Amino acid sequence: MCGIVGYVGQRSALDVVMSGLRRLEYRGYDSAGVALVDNGGLVTAKKAGKLLNLDAELAARPLPESHTGIGHTRWATHGAPNDRNAHPHLDESGRIAVVHNGIIENFAALRAELEASGHEMQSDTDTEIVAHLLHDELKRTPDLSDAVRAVCQRLEGAFTLVICDADHPDVVVGARRNSPLVVGRGEGENFLGSDVAAFIEFTRDAIELGQDQVVTITPTDVVITDFFGEPVETTEYHVDWDVSAAEKGGFEWFMLKEIDEQPQAVADTLLGRHSSDGRLQLDEMRLSDDELREVDRIIVVACGTASYAALVAKYAIEHWTRIPCEVELASEFRYRDPILDRSTLVVAISQSGETMDTLMAIRYARRQKARVLSICNTNGSTIPRESDAVLYTHAGPEIAVASTKGFLSQVVACYLLALYIAQVKGTKYGDEIAAILQEIEKIPAGIQRMLDEGDQVRKLATELAGSRSILFLGRHVGYPVALEGALKLKELAYIHAEGFAAGELKHGPIAVVEEGLPVFVIVPPKGRDQLQEKTVSSIQEVRARGARTIVLVEDGDDDVVPYADHVIRLPKVPTLLQPLVATVPLQIFACEFASQLGHDVDQPRNLAKSVTVE
Repeated sequence: MCGIVGYVGQRSALDVVMSGLRRLEYRGYDSAGVALVDNGGLVTAKKAGKLLNLDAELAARPLPESHTGIGHTRWATHGAPNDRNAHPHLDESGRIAVVHNGIIENFAALRAELEASGHEMQSDTDTEIVAHLLHDELKRTPDLSDAVRAVCQRLEGAFTLVICDADHPDVVVGARRNSPLVVGRGEGENFLGSDVAAFIEFTRDAIELGQDQVVTITPTDVVITDFFGEPVETTEYHVDWDVSAAEKGGFEWFMLKEIDEQPQAVADTLLGRHSSDGRLQLDEMRLSDDELREVDRIIVVACGTASYAALVAKYAIEHWTRIPCEVELASEFRYRDPILDRSTLVVAISQSGETMDTLMAIRYARRQKARVLSICNTNGSTIPRESDAVLYTHAGPEIAVASTKGFLSQVVACYLLALYIAQVKGTKYGDEIAAILQEIEKIPAGIQRMLDEGDQVRKLATELAGSRSILFLGRHVGYPVALEGALKLKELAYIHAEGFAAGELKHGPIAVVEEGLPVFVIVPPKGRDQLQEKTVSSIQEVRARGARTIVLVEDGDDDVVPYADHVIRLPKVPTLLQPLVATVPLQIFACEFASQLGHDVDQPRNLAKSVTVE
């Protein structure tokens, strides 16, 4: 949620900041603004709505040239999404400008204290109090960084702050607690951003900012301390994708581009996973074989789409490792006081590595002495840094709010983890693991086929665009696929869509089936516990009640044809791998369905790419 950019250097600060905000639009926002340092003063512009509104404001009232500036796209928490509450916020002297992500939980008490001492607030936000606190603190110390550190010690909650000061024209200061902030290092210039997309156009050299740290950037220097002024160790890294990866590349939507990139994303996630002797290796694994052998229970925690990847993981982990596996929504995990110990492995899945619910879940797990392994797509983000081990997915930047390639690469990473544990535990022989890996390595070709045959799905979406309710049914690993298909449609098209386990149909959901209701059914491959036959029976049940059945079924399975209004053929793959091909047409369908309704596919209403507050 929210996007932050800070810049100091020789370029036009406004150009750099606005460019960064555009690249951070995917995070979700409802207002935007900038502040520039200008000849001993500050100038600002901010508007509710999209960046186009801010562009119009800047065209009507141009700001002076400046080489130091900050910017923000706000997702409203405290106060309505209007011009008044848009960031940046100033102190009453107009000297200090602050932008902020997160929630300051003790803001009410701090605001009351400030108002009692004579401060007058101009907004309803929790952010503005920081500017006023800094105003008072700078009376005690002339150093902006010292003032920021002192104020941060008084704040509770999750926050990223970026501040500029008219009296320090070549300085921008940032601070973070439980909310992401990364440093971009350039030549004669430096950057701050919510993530590297904010400055990828200008530099690919980045520095991780840790928990409870303050960073001060000037054109030539980067200084990082903790909240008490003590120096801290930092980790620098080089971003392995460039600006072109964060652009649409001729596609109408980022989501379409990312759907199209899935064969490569899956292939890249599989790269480098074999040692010279043919054994599976996970080079980000920091848990020893002995530690993994002690694991007798696995809990996968995640939110949203990632939680459906976790459900697929449960099937694979239990089947290949014979270790009990549970899936928990990260937002509920710590509140039920789960029983964990050193033999529990908690696997956290997060595309961004900043999902606040998931971060809080792993912190709880570590306090309970459980081992934590994260599956993540974002190098240097908080969740991998706070985990005992990390498995990166290497899917490249995912800009669209609705996850596509992120989901498939997470599923592949879960398969790799399951097979690695099976290798360590000895529940699978080496040749069995090699055979499964060979099947997974064929999957990119299967995904490409589904992309090549996408026109039939797009045509179907056009035909069904008037539908106000759609159901999705699946069994075994088809159940998480059904959940993900429904979620994509809810996210993008804003209609009622539900995913159900097909076996549960007769236990209630069949009551909503009526004449003409579209029902997608993911049919398992033949030959596993009669699941295919049972799913065919479910198709008959809903069709007998007037449903319009859209059936996803593997090549050669003609049992469903008499009961299907539409058939979408899938490549033949092992049962556990079917989600990797079955999900793709559901992504295409949701994207086209929403496009037909005229919705912004990349930035659905009310949603943010990375949910960095609880």
